[in-house]
Parts: sequence; structure tokens; C-alpha cells
Amino acid sequence: MKSQTRTLLTSALVICAANEVYAQYAPPPPPQPFQGFLNGYLRKDDPYMNKWDLGGAERLRYEDHEGYGIAGLPGSPGAPNNDFRAHGADVANDYLLSRLRLHLGYTDKWWSAYVEGQSSLAYGDQRFAYANVPAVAGTVRKQGYGPEYDAINLHQAYVTLGNHQEFPLSVKIGRQELAYGEERLVGVFGWNNIGRVFDAAKLRWQNEWFGADVFTSRVVIPENGRFDVNNDYDWFSGIYATSTKIPKNTLDLYFLARNASPQAAAAEPSPQFPQPSARDIYTIGSRLKSKPGELGGWDYSLEGAFQFGDFRDFRAGAPTTRLEQQAFAVVAQGGYTFTEAWGTPRFGLEYDFASGDSDPKDGRHETFENLFPTNHRFYGSMDFVSLQNIHDAGVMFQLKPHRRVSLVVEGNGLWLANTHDSFYNASGVARGGTAATPGTGYGVNPGYNSYLGTELTAIVGWAVTRFAQIEAGYGHFFHGQYISQTWSSPAFGARDADFCYLQSTVNF
Repeated sequence: MKSQTRTLLTSALVICAANEVYAQYAPPPPPQPFQGFLNGYLRKDDPYMNKWDLGGAERLRYEDHEGYGIAGLPGSPGAPNNDFRAHGADVANDYLLSRLRLHLGYTDKWWSAYVEGQSSLAYGDQRFAYANVPAVAGTVRKQGYGPEYDAINLHQAYVTLGNHQEFPLSVKIGRQELAYGEERLVGVFGWNNIGRVFDAAKLRWQNEWFGADVFTSRVVIPENGRFDVNNDYDWFSGIYATSTKIPKNTLDLYFLARNASPQAAAAEPSPQFPQPSARDIYTIGSRLKSKPGELGGWDYSLEGAFQFGDFRDFRAGAPTTRLEQQAFAVVAQGGYTFTEAWGTPRFGLEYDFASGDSDPKDGRHETFENLFPTNHRFYGSMDFVSLQNIHDAGVMFQLKPHRRVSLVVEGNGLWLANTHDSFYNASGVARGGTAATPGTGYGVNPGYNSYLGTELTAIVGWAVTRFAQIEAGYGHFFHGQYISQTWSSPAFGARDADFCYLQSTVNF
């Protein structure tokens, strides 16, 4: 039994390590493990208190955006359609975000429970909490304090039954985060001041050969001033399995289903995240990733996903019938780390592709559905694009000049996969218009050049102590021909965009 237990634990740890993101910025680890001030005090003299977990974290981040459309402010017709617009619209916004999380957990041999509250505040943000662009019938614009303000909410509350050291099956029920792979399709959206959680039920099977989650869930809708409820009309279910038995590699296989009825878009009067139109989209995919250190200094990851089902757009001018979903995405990345050189530098390359719709009148919808991603990690950290209708060619250089410091510089060249489809933002929202209303600024512009531009970003992180971290970043987006053509009128004009931030995190 002890040998089997060690095997199960080792397998679980390898699976977790293999899911570490190579090709994106990762903050430096703390100099020492930190259990929390209160945990340390309580556990010091009472071994029984090891079953309890009390603590939290406060994160502060200042952001300055130049060249970004501001959701809800006057414009033609409004953000995100005003991204990169030089004249006639306010495209400068800076603000301070604060996120406080407090948690209480208890773990026994065969069960555990966890509750986490959250306060998400914003100061100086000009964005509307709900801009209602594009307009959704049954919902109301709300100015509020911005889309990342939710003063008090229940972030997580779940119970887990099972013990993988004794039995391979466990169940987890309640409000919880879901994160799989590199979070390209399913992630916690940790960059956002509110984040993302689901009201979910999840079964997990874990043995020495593979681990697999089977889950069904409904995404929670943030809405300041009301208790955050889930979207009763937007179901997300799936199977996600991971095996480390392929020599030198980790293999993920998954099947994901998103089923939203026509009522989903207006499930709450003023949601602070966009809610979906009607769709039944099924995603089948796999990811092959090298294990850390198994290929010398080399690493790589390959992922592909295909989608089928049906889709119904709610934007004005869109087809009134559901379209057959036929879409796919491909991700390829790799790099080399000079393990013996100062700072262990790593050079990496990445290519991402997600299909776009070639003809909305042919009965098919070919735009890849990005599902519930953490897009800030990918395709440029300025958050202008998602994994929809896009070609992304990326290059990255990482350096760790000190064990507490990490630095990354990355560049991303971006093109639309198909100019018969829209330019989608990081939230998966099309920048205005449809094929029925082309030429109205952002929208569908088949005659435009597909080149969006190039983004350069630099990020540095410092683990100041075992409980405090500081991070800063700067990005510049050099707009391309598609954006120049979009704002070709002298009354509008095109411009580059800039973004910088400074963030501190204190755990306690």
C-alpha cells in the first residue's frame, strides 16, 4: 500500500509539473515556502491545527492604457470598437485595482471543505461596468465603477470527498475554479480583478497511469451590488484526461461541451462579463508536451482542437438561424534553455492559429469558440486578441538574473485568419458590425489587408520576500495595415497603443 501511495503521489506531482507554462512569463518562486502568518502561529504548538488553513492575499495593480477604446464612453459606436483610434474618442484610461481574498479550509482523511471570499475594487476606471456593446435585448447599461469592480462576493465554496492515497475516485462539489492545460480554453482568468469561477460538480479518477476529470458546471456572473449567481442557461461540461506514461512527454485528451440557450445572453440585467448567444459547441482536442528536463535544454508543446455543433449570433445583421459550427485551432511552441549559462536564458518560438468564418451566408460558422480562457498569458499581454480568427507568430526571451528575479521580453506578429470575419478582443467580443454591415469602422472588411500589427512586451518580477512579490510590465502595439485601413478617414486616424502596469501581491 505504501508503494502504491508513493506511485500515485509521484504521478500527480509529475502531472502538475508538466502543466507548468514554459512559453509565457511566470513569476519567480518565493525564497522559502510560506504557509501564512496565521497558519504558522496556530500550527506552531498544536499539531491538530495542521488540518486547518486560514489566510488570504491582497493584490494591488496600477494600469495605464493608451490607445484602448473605453467601454461605454461616447464614440462611434463605442468600445471596443475604438481601439487604436487617434481622433474623436477617448482612448486613454488609467486606474488602480485592488483584490482581497480571504479563505478558510479544513482537510480530514476522507473529506475537505474550502470557503473563499473576495473583494474586488477599482479606482479611477472610466469603463462602464456593463457597456451593452453590442446591444443585448433584456439587459441595461450600467456605469458603476468599471467591469472589474465587485465589492463583496463569494469566490469559492466547495466540499471534496475522497482520498487518492487510499482510493482513485474523488468528487468535488460547489463554487470552484476550473483550469486545464495551459488555460488556453479553460482557465481561472487570474489576471482579471474578479477572476472566473463555476458552480460545478466534478469527479476525478487518479491512478498511476492517468488522471481524469469529468465535470458539469455553470459559469458564475459577476454583478456588483447583487449576490453573484451562475448563468442558468449556460452549461459547460467535459472530460479532461492527462497521462505521463508516454516517454518524455505528457499527453492531454479532452472533450468539452458548451450549451447555451437563447436566454443566456440576458440571464442577468447588467453582467460584468459578456454572456453568450445561443450555441451548442463541442470541442475535442489533445495536447502533447515535453516533460521538464527530459530533452536536455529543449522543450515543446503541440495542441490541436476541433469544434462541431451549432451557433447563433445575436448581433444586428447576423443570420437569424443557427449555423453549423465547423472550426479548429492549432498551437505549436518550443524553445531552448541554456541551463549552464548565467541567468539560464531561454529562447522560444510560438505559432497560434484559430479559424475564422469565410462566409456567414453558407450555413456554417467557422469562428473558433475560445470558451473560458486565461488569454492574458498568450497572444501578447496587452489583451487585444483572443484565440479566434487569428494567426499569431511569437518570439520570446526569458532570463533569471537572480533566483528571486525573472525577466521576459516577447514579440507577437498578428494577422486575421480571414478578413471575411471580425477582429475579436481578448474577451471574445467582435469589434462591431457583421458581414451585413461592413465598412463601419471595425466590423467585417473583406477587402482590407489581414495584418493587424506587432506587439512588443517586457515584464519583470521580483519575489521580495517569501510572502510578497512585485511585478511590472510595459507593452507597445505597432498598428498594421488592417487598423490603418479601418481608421483611414482623417476624422478618425489610426495610432499605436501603449500599456504599462505595476503590481504588488502580499500573502498572509
